Amino acid sequence: MAAEAEASVRKRKAGEDADPGSGSGVDVEAVDSATPEPPSTVEIPKSSDDTTFNSNPNPSESFLFEDEYGYSCSCVDDGDIMKQYTDIRAVEAAKIPYLGDKEPLSSLAAEFQSGSPILQEKIKLLGEQYAAIRRTRGDGNCFYRGFMYSYLEHILDTQDKAEVDRVLSNIEQCRKTLQFLGYADFTFEDFFSIFIEQLESVLQGSETSISHEELLKRSRDQSISDYVVMFFRFVTAGEIRRRAEFFEPFVAGLSNMSVNQFVKASVEPMGEESDHVHIIALSDALGVPIRVVYLDRSSCDSSSPTINHHDFIPSSSSSSSSASDHPTKPVTLLYRPGHYDILYPN
Repeated sequence: MAAEAEASVRKRKAGEDADPGSGSGVDVEAVDSATPEPPSTVEIPKSSDDTTFNSNPNPSESFLFEDEYGYSCSCVDDGDIMKQYTDIRAVEAAKIPYLGDKEPLSSLAAEFQSGSPILQEKIKLLGEQYAAIRRTRGDGNCFYRGFMYSYLEHILDTQDKAEVDRVLSNIEQCRKTLQFLGYADFTFEDFFSIFIEQLESVLQGSETSISHEELLKRSRDQSISDYVVMFFRFVTAGEIRRRAEFFEPFVAGLSNMSVNQFVKASVEPMGEESDHVHIIALSDALGVPIRVVYLDRSSCDSSSPTINHHDFIPSSSSSSSSASDHPTKPVTLLYRPGHYDILYPN
């Protein structure tokens, strides 16, 4: 129930004066042996420009501690993190909710009826494969919110308990990764707890089970939706930092920053848009395939326009497989430059 979940959040927030260093210690050998391959170990790159970690670039209050590798870590409470994009949320609130209603794909065609003929033709092609769209709020968190709802809706439809158990196991590895990297438990634990509550609630047969209507209501509730977004941001941040050497070339292609600088500036803060680096990291960390369908001017031969898509397959899967081959149904998102919405296949 949304009210119960919100009360749970408030109860947690009331206890945020816990010891900042609690839970920050971790058995390195245990993490190394539990971390999924590849890689076999968690590696932390050391360089002169990434000696500090701050989960909020503009903290009002921080707690400084040092991990066993000598990294100084300045971490803020989750209340400060959630305040970062109040101005963005205020502007967007007047437009659409965090998640819109499910609409026929024809609504997208109507939106572009006086626009580019090439895009109009592409939307027609899109209609051959997809039946509906669900819009997300354009506040910089649209990728994570679209992923959240699409994945939870899939579990609600399929009642795939084995998939839930699999993801819960991966979430536990994500938690250990964050601890190993020097994040204090109190900076991320509430976000993890809220997502796990939502994941378990879409399985039917218990007093806490919810319907499709309740899932949509919760996804539009700021006290739940924003916390789930932050859960995904922490998971993504941990995966990128854990595999810094792998992600470094991708980051270099997007910005003139180190991996840690990129994480602090473009992954952890609310309202920061997502690109292929974020998608690869989240897909790999949770083991969930993601298909992104592109509605743009790529392949713009007016005589034969095509719809491009890219399948982000978790790294443990065969490199030759596609999202449709994966045992878990892919989350399918429509990308228009700077924005993601949810797509529903025919």
